[in-house]
Amino acid sequence: MANTKSTKDKAERKKLKRAARKKAAPKPKRTAARGSQKKKVRKLARGQSKR
Repeated sequence: MANTKSTKDKAERKKLKRAARKKAAPKPKRTAARGSQKKKVRKLARGQSKR
């Protein structure tokens, strides 16, 4: 992404960023599903025992 720290005008900064995004190489397709690496949450015990 282009360095836009020095650009004060918001519209100008947006234009620069859009241009940089267009020029950048496309991201590769995902190899694994999104969130597949996340830690899984175990289901709590159901019923009155947990109260």
